[in-house]
Amino acid sequence: MAAEAAQVIQDFAIVMVIASVMALVFYKIKQPMVIGYIAAGMLIGPYTPPFSLVSHPEVVNLLAEIGIVLLLFVVGLEYPIAKLRSVGKKALVIAMTEAFGTLALGYVVGQAMGLALFDSLFLALSISVTSTVIVMRVLEELGMLQDKASILLLGVAVIEDIIIVSILAVLQSVASTGSLSIQEIGISVGLVLAFIGGALFIGSKTVPKFVDLVGKTNHHDLVIVAVLGVAFGLSFIANEIGISVAAGAFFAGVLVAESKSHAVARVLSMPLRDMFAALFFVSVGALMDISLLPLFIVPAMILIATSFGAKFTTVYFSAKMLRTDKKTSMKAGFALSASGGELALVTAKGGADVGATSSFILPMVGTMTIITTFLSPYVIKFGWKLAGSLKQQEKKEEEKEEEKKDDLPSS
Repeated sequence: MAAEAAQVIQDFAIVMVIASVMALVFYKIKQPMVIGYIAAGMLIGPYTPPFSLVSHPEVVNLLAEIGIVLLLFVVGLEYPIAKLRSVGKKALVIAMTEAFGTLALGYVVGQAMGLALFDSLFLALSISVTSTVIVMRVLEELGMLQDKASILLLGVAVIEDIIIVSILAVLQSVASTGSLSIQEIGISVGLVLAFIGGALFIGSKTVPKFVDLVGKTNHHDLVIVAVLGVAFGLSFIANEIGISVAAGAFFAGVLVAESKSHAVARVLSMPLRDMFAALFFVSVGALMDISLLPLFIVPAMILIATSFGAKFTTVYFSAKMLRTDKKTSMKAGFALSASGGELALVTAKGGADVGATSSFILPMVGTMTIITTFLSPYVIKFGWKLAGSLKQQEKKEEEKEEEKKDDLPSS
């Protein structure tokens, strides 16, 4: 037993050292650190010759599951119920159009490529995701967070996260039965809606009061234990009724965000989130068989193009239909089509966890995530500049029209 414990500690040490080194390297070359974590996982994983550096990969996977809970919990902390209500009908329509439009097109493309049913579904869900973190970080660097388009983007991203997490819960529930019958889908959707409704209705009346009661002690150790109890407790309940732990963790964050102590809870949770999220991305990298890269690099590029085209088209035209100006619609289209991000990996791993997807799905989504994460800042910057240049061109044309009117002789 002591020998096994020593090996686990050794594995943990190897993971954290290599992950920190790779993250530092990618930070120095000004690339997202998530790519560094995935690369670290690929280095230590069982598929990288000559041998695996980790003797107990199941331990790493267990810690990665904790990472999923903490990752989605902190995301939920950003979205109290009041904010969910305030995003407006416009963001709701755009988010639903984008998510379901991309999901449908992704599924059709997956089937056309000859993929199995659940491979197509989980891949389609993965390419429907947009990374709120990456998009908002790029906009912050551009000094555009207060832009009209950025406010719309935040609303759409909030709703999209909820849609994706909810669909993941339904897919995992249906996949565990191995069928897509109307009855099974109805039961799964009903379970998800009942869980969300129960969590928000009952939870909103109890969880914030509980967290505030603990917060009054002014003991940060009690606060972090309490909020983690809520996060893992709701994740456990979700898992027991056949819903993704990610859904439970997200809505746990939403409920804690309703408390007066939510800011303290977020600050205390961030270091834990960062550590275990790093382990999640490392575990994803470790599961990637790079020898399969030649087999799925072309399908990955096809799916990236599908994702970008579907997202941009659905966002741009749905925004225009809702009487949003052309410049804002274009900015929203480019920003929301730019990145898959960490939630795409969560959805892909969700399919693998229930044994519904083939072994190449996770590395394919990992490859897509690396590519889209790298391209996102450039795509968003290009979209913002293009929208700006079009606006200037429209102004010049309007000025020319005004000049022509002024030059016409008065009758």
